[in-house]
Amino acid sequence: MSDRTSPHGFSVVICVYTEERWEDILAAVDSVRKQSLPPLETLLVVDHNERLLSRLTEEYADQRLHEEVRVLANAGPRGLSAGRNTGIGAARGEFVAFLDDDAVAEPDWLHHFAAAYDDPRVMAVGGRTLPAWASGRRPAWFPEEFDWVVGCTYRGLPPGRVPVRNVLGGNASFRRTAFDASGGFATGIGRDGDRRPLGGEETELCIRLAKALPGAVLLIDDRAVIHHKVPPVRERFGYFRTRVYAEGLSKALVARSVGAQKGLESERRYTTRVLPTGVLRGLRDALHGRSGGAGRAGAILTGVTLAAGGYALGSLRARRGGTTFAWGPIERAGAGGDEDAASGAARAEAGAPEGAAS
Repeated sequence: MSDRTSPHGFSVVICVYTEERWEDILAAVDSVRKQSLPPLETLLVVDHNERLLSRLTEEYADQRLHEEVRVLANAGPRGLSAGRNTGIGAARGEFVAFLDDDAVAEPDWLHHFAAAYDDPRVMAVGGRTLPAWASGRRPAWFPEEFDWVVGCTYRGLPPGRVPVRNVLGGNASFRRTAFDASGGFATGIGRDGDRRPLGGEETELCIRLAKALPGAVLLIDDRAVIHHKVPPVRERFGYFRTRVYAEGLSKALVARSVGAQKGLESERRYTTRVLPTGVLRGLRDALHGRSGGAGRAGAILTGVTLAAGGYALGSLRARRGGTTFAWGPIERAGAGGDEDAASGAARAEAGAPEGAAS
């Protein structure tokens, strides 16, 4: 897989949108270039930011680097989902991996992904995402059960290499053929720069993939590790409240698209088993005088309440009709290179059938 002339390898897609993360972007790319299993290519997809696009194109203009790193403009509407779809359309590899622009991968990240694909039934493999707190340590009140709020692996996920309903998009990989079967990421949900802390696009895609390929296996391997930067603003309780409420809105969209049974399957176990255990753990810590125990218990209860409120409002909006989200096929890049890939992704977005409303 290390031969960059071969299609049997990984295309790593990193979606970027702001120059404020310039050093983070360079660090993310550098971590991919240092993989023990070198990728076929790294694709930097720039989300409607001409200055950043020009700057990155210049940064990786050297011929040797250009063979490893390609810089593309998001060919679809603004947002993370369309950026990922642009990367998928341009990818030359048999596998497509996604890495957040403010994360760095450990050296064996792709190696562990690749090992799981020895089983031809495996269509997607995710990894473990650890928080890198800007303050240097976890806030005492912040429960590990809610690490998904900052884009990280949360307490309650099973250890090892295990089957899951869905992978988490900032640390994930797919067979390229998975998108041929299911289509791309849905636009209209998911993140749009810093505008709205929504999510759920990878959940919706994975459930759609399982429906399209009933025998498909999706895994998480906790040895495929990345470290995700958590900036100061996301260490605050105000961001926590906003993010969990937005997740409720997102889950309503997903449930509307794929049905509540599948759309909330994992969430039921999480809310009935994992979170009550977390509350009890926090209260026990408080009784023993351990720092932050009561705060963590309170944060869990607040998070559940706000997420439920967001879900209720999102469900009401969905029934009344509101913002639509869409998905569609992604055309493979042709011999024409990046321009063909970008135009193919744009055609996929334009021809996407509408999904559920919110």
